[in-house]
Amino acid sequence: MRFLVRDRLLGFGEDYWIEDDRGQKVFLVDGKAMRLRDTFELKDTRGRVLIDIHQKMFALRDTMVIEREGEPLARIRRKRLSLLRNHYRVSLVDGTDLDVSGKIMDREFAIEYDGELLAVISRRRLHVRETYGVDVVRDDADPALLIAVAVCVIHLAEKEREDA
Repeated sequence: MRFLVRDRLLGFGEDYWIEDDRGQKVFLVDGKAMRLRDTFELKDTRGRVLIDIHQKMFALRDTMVIEREGEPLARIRRKRLSLLRNHYRVSLVDGTDLDVSGKIMDREFAIEYDGELLAVISRRRLHVRETYGVDVVRDDADPALLIAVAVCVIHLAEKEREDA
């Protein structure tokens, strides 16, 4: 499954659609303006909130939190002892860890679980400017979660670059 995501996804206060590879609307991004922390909701086509994403307020390192139905689902932060700045860990509440690595700022990276590829994020072969694709490789993977992970990692990498 391929999804097309506008590159300025974390333009808070903006609402727009994520489309599938046939151009059909799949998820609505509802940016929440006027908040103390970066936050948005990922909704289905009926307006039901699937994922809530926000920045953790009081963390030693920049951390994004993903919630589903008000319950924590995952926490994302840069890998602590990584020699590469483009390596992030996603800690799911069930104890599972996902690894995200690649050229985050170039929108060329992968999301893996235990060495198995779950999704590839890429701008290659896309003709739409300011857009990247999220290709979900496994049929049993949660597309909304993987899109949220991609968005969080990009946001954290951009924030780290701004702070440097």
